[in-house]
Amino acid sequence: MSAAVPASVPVSVPTPATIDNPMGLMGFEFVEFASPTPGLLEPLFERMGFTLVARHRSKDVLLYRQGGINFIVNREPRSLAGYFAAEHGPSACGLAFRVKDSHRAYARALELGAQPIEIPTGPMELRLPAIKGIGGAPLYLIDRFDSPPPPEGAEPTSGGRASVQEGKSIYDIDFEFIEGVPRRPVGHGLQQIDHLTHNVYRGRMAFWGGFYERLFNFREIRYFDIQGEYTGLTSRAMTAPDGLIRIPLNEESGKGAGQIEEFLMQFNGEGIQHVALSTANLIDTVDALQMAGIPLMTAPNDIYYEMLAERLPGHGEPVPELQARGILMDGSTAGGQKRLLLQIFSQPLLGPVFFEFIERKADEGFGEGNFKALFESMERDQIRRGVIQPT
Repeated sequence: MSAAVPASVPVSVPTPATIDNPMGLMGFEFVEFASPTPGLLEPLFERMGFTLVARHRSKDVLLYRQGGINFIVNREPRSLAGYFAAEHGPSACGLAFRVKDSHRAYARALELGAQPIEIPTGPMELRLPAIKGIGGAPLYLIDRFDSPPPPEGAEPTSGGRASVQEGKSIYDIDFEFIEGVPRRPVGHGLQQIDHLTHNVYRGRMAFWGGFYERLFNFREIRYFDIQGEYTGLTSRAMTAPDGLIRIPLNEESGKGAGQIEEFLMQFNGEGIQHVALSTANLIDTVDALQMAGIPLMTAPNDIYYEMLAERLPGHGEPVPELQARGILMDGSTAGGQKRLLLQIFSQPLLGPVFFEFIERKADEGFGEGNFKALFESMERDQIRRGVIQPT
């Protein structure tokens, strides 16, 4: 296939410690999911290694956890989540940022032109400030949370503070934890939400980039222009000043009915294309996911793995084990300093929405060296399914 090499333009930005953080961002708090089909989300998340740890006190809402990851399953009828799922199908219908002071952050967002979203609350229930985000999904601003302890040997996040605010978290107040269930299940070893990728309409990437820049002081750290033989896409990788929230933005290039356009048609609008979850041992995590029946993308051809020694000399990773599982590798070994990223993608699991599983070894990129391989494999799948007609 004569696909062009993707143009990846790194952008020089200050380190998180030197970037102004006016909203007091401190990472992702949760992702909210909903489905028009009952019983679809719960078994999927359980196969992914999540455990039901709590139920909402007054609403049909569940809390699934694995490591430091919170997945909210909203089954409440006639709710914003329910209406979102009715329009878009099973999907991520909301996301939450951790902030130092939610009231201050919310007021500042409104001053800067964000559209408020009112979430109905019951008696003795916390009011969660939210603004309109991608595809109309609520973007919550949460300051009542408990951080899990960092993995052994890792640096603590959020300045080492175990909790932003003394007292109970939103889960202690609004949920009832299930007796006998660990509050931080290990599951398949997934630990944190690494990033959320948005797919947007052609010409709208600048709008959403401006949204995150204006409200949250995000910075663009990568720009990609990826051209396959028949289609192409452009992508802006945005990172928050805390260094913990990453949101790549994708839009279709001008070449026709490609992967982003297909997502927008299936999803019925803009939205979260995939959720990336981090692990400290991707090989073990992939083995557990496969044993649980989670379908993963097939590996690229043998040449991809044969070229790893040329692309990343002295990387030191077990290539046969990576190849046997279809794990991709990217990064740099320049100057004898290894900065590696291991990643693998699920097949679409919620309509066109999929998940990514990632292990970072001092590399803070997005696997840009793998974009071409992944893009071409997805393009070949579209050709096989008849979405693209080769000329």
